Amino acid sequence: MTAGATQLEYRPLRAPREDRTVLVEPPLDRVGDLVDANRRLRGTYQVDFRGRLLAELSRQAKAELVAEAVRFTTSYRDVHLPPFEPTRPIYLAGHQPQLFHPGVWFKNFALGILARQCGAVPINLLIDSDAIRTAAIRVPGGTLSRPNVALVPMDDSGPIVPFEERQILRCDVFRRFGRRAADQLAPLVPDPLVRDYWPLAVERAASASNLGECLAQARHRLEGQWGLETLELPQSRVCNLPAFAWFTAYVLAELPRFAAAYNAAVEEYRQVHRVRNAAHPVPNLAAEENWLEAPFWIWTADDPRRRRLFVKAIAGELRLTDRQSLEVRLPLGPGGDIARAAERLMGLAGERIRIRSRALTTTLWARLVLGDLFLHGIGGAKYDQVTDSLMERLFALQPPGILVLSATIQLPIPRKRVSARDLAAIRERLRALEWHPETAISNRPCPGRCRELDELIAAKSRWVGTAPTRENARLRWREIRRINQTLQSWLTADRQRLLERRAETASALRAEAVLASREYSFCLYPERTLREFFAEKIF
Repeated sequence: MTAGATQLEYRPLRAPREDRTVLVEPPLDRVGDLVDANRRLRGTYQVDFRGRLLAELSRQAKAELVAEAVRFTTSYRDVHLPPFEPTRPIYLAGHQPQLFHPGVWFKNFALGILARQCGAVPINLLIDSDAIRTAAIRVPGGTLSRPNVALVPMDDSGPIVPFEERQILRCDVFRRFGRRAADQLAPLVPDPLVRDYWPLAVERAASASNLGECLAQARHRLEGQWGLETLELPQSRVCNLPAFAWFTAYVLAELPRFAAAYNAAVEEYRQVHRVRNAAHPVPNLAAEENWLEAPFWIWTADDPRRRRLFVKAIAGELRLTDRQSLEVRLPLGPGGDIARAAERLMGLAGERIRIRSRALTTTLWARLVLGDLFLHGIGGAKYDQVTDSLMERLFALQPPGILVLSATIQLPIPRKRVSARDLAAIRERLRALEWHPETAISNRPCPGRCRELDELIAAKSRWVGTAPTRENARLRWREIRRINQTLQSWLTADRQRLLERRAETASALRAEAVLASREYSFCLYPERTLREFFAEKIF
């Protein structure tokens, strides 16, 4: 989308359908050009965040980001990256700290390898402000002909809270997950990665009780064993950095203008994509009485349920509330100066109050201020069209480009590959036997055809060739129907073969629905399958 555009540019992104295929847009050999273009664009940006120019704020934010990412990552694994210099580009990706499928993991490998090739700092953000809704994953099992799917828990179910706050509730359930998942999977995949991966997660659980961090840190250590040198950092820690506190204070102080642009961008997305669901891609920011909803979550460590954040400007301060019992006051200086408000935001962590960015605010900050390249999956790339529009509306600038990646890789299970079209073709042939039996009889060798059969086929031909009238319509229909039924006795074997094929195909189709899914966790695949696939598609 170009600067000054009035409508979103639709990008028809689709997950790859075939096994072992990828979506990469633009191609990997053009990433250097994309980054160069983004850096040139950044040089043209003239945005004033209430006393802090974008270039100044970006320098501070990048230095803080890298330092914090190094601190966090080295707390659980070694990394061997050269010292950060302000001129080095930063590549970013992000996802929730969960057991995602290999199509998501593909981004992590692309991030590390592309950054190594281009001399960039690779940082993967753990989006831990999202809510964790289940502590279990789907694991296939059964037999090749009759597979099933079981929901295998990593932990007891608990309240719906952000990943940042979700602790492991049952250590014994957590420890047993790897064995239970491998046992369920054993008839189909005898050597899943979970056998090596889960001991790393259990080891991390001895030091960190946060469920998402255990999963992410074990996965990141595994990536290190496979040669990837990347940094990781929870988004919650980004939200606690000084530069982000300034940005948050800016958004809250500019909320009437920000909310208007935000809602206009979301509405535009709905119109372009013909979406009627008011919650898609995200809900509009609401206005309730004199309160405006801000694009942040708020909660406390004592009550870690995410609540919407509302803001009202009163007499030289910003009042923040969840419209329940929580209220925070941010002082503003003369002329609306936000320095004291940003300082107050930095102090909230000591009061166990969390203010965390929501999806569009997270990517706005990451793409505009932190990174020179953001690697998105398909879902994020679609939603980030809204972020593009928001940047244009707020700052009248052309948004930086992104790299979109996704992959489809199925479990390496031998199976009969069928589709719904195969089943539909068999059903059509059965229907043809019922309504056009003479065609099936005429198209096959039929030694010893009797006179009766020939007469029936000829009689039907005459009736079909007879134009229907009011007088003959009922008789014509009855005779054609009678002849069709009589001819069925010559097609018994044909019908039986088709019925058997229909049953076999329907069974194979049910098995295919289980075995061909691209959504199974990366840890259910054999290590060799994944390593060969990533090496083939990225190197």
